[in-house]
Amino acid sequence: MGLKTFKGGVHPKDGKDLSKSKPIKELLPEGDLVFPLSQHIGAPATPIVAVGDAVLKGQKIAEAGGFVSSPIYSSVSGTVKAIEPRRVTVGDMVNSIIIESDGEFNEVTYEETEDVTKLSNEEIIGKIKEAGVVGMGGAGFPTHVKLSPKEPDKIEYIIANCAECEPYLTSDYRRMIEEPEKLVEGMKIILQLFPHAKGIFGVEDNKPDCIEKLQALVAGEARMEVCPLQTKYPQGGERQLIFATTGRSINSKMLPADAGCIVDNVETMVAIYNAVRFGRPLTNRIFTVTGDAVCEPRNFYISIGTSYSQLLEAAGGLVAPAKKMIAGGPMMGFALFGVDVPTTKTTSALLCMTEDEASKYETTACINCGRCVEACPEALVPSRLADYSEHKQMDKFEEWYGLECVECGSCSYVCPARRPLAQSVKTMKKFVLAEKRKKN
Repeated sequence: MGLKTFKGGVHPKDGKDLSKSKPIKELLPEGDLVFPLSQHIGAPATPIVAVGDAVLKGQKIAEAGGFVSSPIYSSVSGTVKAIEPRRVTVGDMVNSIIIESDGEFNEVTYEETEDVTKLSNEEIIGKIKEAGVVGMGGAGFPTHVKLSPKEPDKIEYIIANCAECEPYLTSDYRRMIEEPEKLVEGMKIILQLFPHAKGIFGVEDNKPDCIEKLQALVAGEARMEVCPLQTKYPQGGERQLIFATTGRSINSKMLPADAGCIVDNVETMVAIYNAVRFGRPLTNRIFTVTGDAVCEPRNFYISIGTSYSQLLEAAGGLVAPAKKMIAGGPMMGFALFGVDVPTTKTTSALLCMTEDEASKYETTACINCGRCVEACPEALVPSRLADYSEHKQMDKFEEWYGLECVECGSCSYVCPARRPLAQSVKTMKKFVLAEKRKKN
């Protein structure tokens, strides 16, 4: 029987060898740290500190602005220097708290729980919410909301997204190699919330060492199993992962919970464990600095709020001018205009390349080859959706299921005409959804 997977997808250059063998190294930040108040889906957090206030590491500096929101904590001790708009990776100016580190990292005292099995569901959810845990794979959805479905008894699968299918990224890989116990303990806590559910660790087969470690840890655990997956992008996409591991399908009008599933990223599960067992808020994460333009590609344990520029410097800087810098992976990351931007709960990597491959080619006319259709994991017709986007035909775009696009970029990757298919579809999706919001 073959490895579990989904239909479609692509096989881009892996690039993980640059940093996968580099152990996690703690990086202590210096100078100012910037904490954007929007580091999650939902309402921005509300500052509860003022300019001039002294703060400790692990101290709450902004509280959740609503149910679908998340508090923010300082990752250093120091002084609140300003509360003002600052540029973030996507180019937006976002209201932020700027803290000048004192370099001492004096920390608050946390309330540990010796036996988490004695906690009620409400207590577990409360600890996760209070710790500011959000989806750390990129989406940033507040985790306490995800773990509070309308019908919890119908949740049958808790899926750990261990695929890390984006090229070059190795932060999840290093976490699974060095601290797999924390991931498994995080899964146990979530399973405690859903007594009818089974825990699945979905790992691509290009990580056999991770599969082996996790299988050893869950041996004898009746409610947990490791599911080796075919190495293919976007295997770690939420819909693709659910289908590969359970055979169930969801669409844009559904939540994973509607299919009896909850999906969490590796770092998110570790953050859940730290929050519930040790009372630690989310202030740190693993971050990869890589690419052929980087002197010493590495995986760092960073303080959230540290600037990309400091991380690049810690990796030895650039060996050659970087023609392309990306926040995240090459398939779904954001091109950067510079590295003077802060890390957040959802940022996982800085990729610096000596060549901008995409800009080398001129776009030509579609030759109707169908490669984009074969690659699309949602079985769409990206070339036609891009045409509708270019001609502003919203009705046709919806009629051809344009809202089902998961924005993975597989279509653009395989297109021989070098058409920016994914960008066109993504742009039209925004227009259509904006119109729907106006009508509602």
